[in-house]
Amino acid sequence: MSDFRLWHYDGVTAVRRSVELRRTGEGFALEEPESGWTGTPVDWRDLTVVSMEGEHSAYGHRAIPGWRMGFSGQAPQDIAAHLPKAERYGRWIDRFGFWRAAGVFMLVAGLVVWGALEAPGVIAPLVPRGWENRMGDAMVGDFGGRFCHTPAGDAALRALAGQIDPRHEAREIALANIPMVNAVTLPGGRIILFDGLVQQAKSSDEVAGVLGHELGHVRHRDTMTGLIRQLGLSVVLGGAGGNAGGYLNGVLSLSYGRGAESAADGVAIDQMREAKISPAATAAFFERLGGKEEGAEARAMSWLSSHPLSAERRRRFAAAVTPGATYRPALDPAQWQALRTACATDPKVAKFWDNPF
Repeated sequence: MSDFRLWHYDGVTAVRRSVELRRTGEGFALEEPESGWTGTPVDWRDLTVVSMEGEHSAYGHRAIPGWRMGFSGQAPQDIAAHLPKAERYGRWIDRFGFWRAAGVFMLVAGLVVWGALEAPGVIAPLVPRGWENRMGDAMVGDFGGRFCHTPAGDAALRALAGQIDPRHEAREIALANIPMVNAVTLPGGRIILFDGLVQQAKSSDEVAGVLGHELGHVRHRDTMTGLIRQLGLSVVLGGAGGNAGGYLNGVLSLSYGRGAESAADGVAIDQMREAKISPAATAAFFERLGGKEEGAEARAMSWLSSHPLSAERRRRFAAAVTPGATYRPALDPAQWQALRTACATDPKVAKFWDNPF
């Protein structure tokens, strides 16, 4: 106790005073016996820690810049009980304790990650269909004049859609003159098959499998879920607006996740079973696209680039073939030929390199 000596700066003068502390209600007052000086009463709650080094401690006043009170040695118990403690990690961390605070932080971080991953799937079904339709319409427009139309080709596409999508869940199914092995589902129930995919397919049954898969994304609103996850709620609240091209690129690069892809495969298998179209061709399609990574096979990988390539998917379609069942082709030879030549014979369709997106 004998080494406890208080010193004080009042924040107004540069005089260092040797003071004594006198308790007053909720606080204290500092007094210098030699000069008779008495400071303004201070509430204990106004003290802040300035420094603590070894046996030397210094405190400031929250409202008086330059006000300092310090001492060396150990403060008497009746004073020490009111002095603020030094912050080691931060106020609330020190209050709760490091490990408890770390646990709370991990819990909050986990909830944030869970929300970021799961919330889009909850929000997407709540988006009004009208909003989603307008967004899809703004993204597609006339697709740069690349939609292929011939009377026979349109009829063949309608026939294929009628078998895979008899309940008209997709608002539009179109064929685009783009030589990429790809198909895309846009907001608002729009499915676009690229001509490169049709040319790469060996039969209409293979295209039927891909169309059924994209129909699965329409049914589950996977595109809207993916857009919310990738671009945030701004794309929903703001609509496509003047950034339709950017959002279209976002759709083209979407990855729905394995769960959504598996569910879409399930829809494809169900629709093919209902239409009595064999899934065997789709299984062969997966096997062929997952083969060599050179030449035509490498180009074929573009559809699978946004879909998980898995032998399990091929096996799933193969296993969906019912032994002894009677299947029929998705299109007859004339319809299949009309679909395959639609883009090549449409005199008005824009060529792929005519106008960039």
